[in-house]
Amino acid sequence: MTRQRCGWCGTDPLYQAYHDDEWGQPLYDEQRLFEMLCLEGQQAGLSWFTVLKKRECYRQHFFQYSIGQIAAFTDAELQLKCQDTGLIRHLGKLTAIRDNARAWQQLKQHGVDLVAWLWDFTSSPRPINCVVDYHQAPAHTEASQRLSKTLKQHGFKFVGPTICYAFMQAVGMVDDHENHCTFKSQPE
Repeated sequence: MTRQRCGWCGTDPLYQAYHDDEWGQPLYDEQRLFEMLCLEGQQAGLSWFTVLKKRECYRQHFFQYSIGQIAAFTDAELQLKCQDTGLIRHLGKLTAIRDNARAWQQLKQHGVDLVAWLWDFTSSPRPINCVVDYHQAPAHTEASQRLSKTLKQHGFKFVGPTICYAFMQAVGMVDDHENHCTFKSQPE
């Protein structure tokens, strides 16, 4: 059987593997959700493929997304990270990873189950959207606007409504695979 993929993933094997194995699949692992939220923020103004190619370098620099270790970074340590071409060398974006780890920790200290809390921003069952062509998928939704506003209120950075919607798509809170795509979920 020939696999049909969404048009955005093209022919690059790395991009296709991301599409086939990760994108749009419901994700409930706290550390991986944190990673995806951070990486989506790194994408601001860039293509996702640029970030995807640098993901392993991010994992090395940010301890496989150990939230506690990231929260402890100093400004000087973040400045040093700006010198590595394997990362997107934008101090504001790198600082946002640390600040988001601190905000994440604060929510946890207040007894918030971050996985459940994030997933509460989508409906159940999760939306399976009609997407004829990925260019027609929305850039943001009412749910991503609520998520963005709430995250910002809690001190998160680089979490605008468009970034939040890309996050929701990536971690499977919504299914925006194109209708013809083999990986499109079937309604429950």
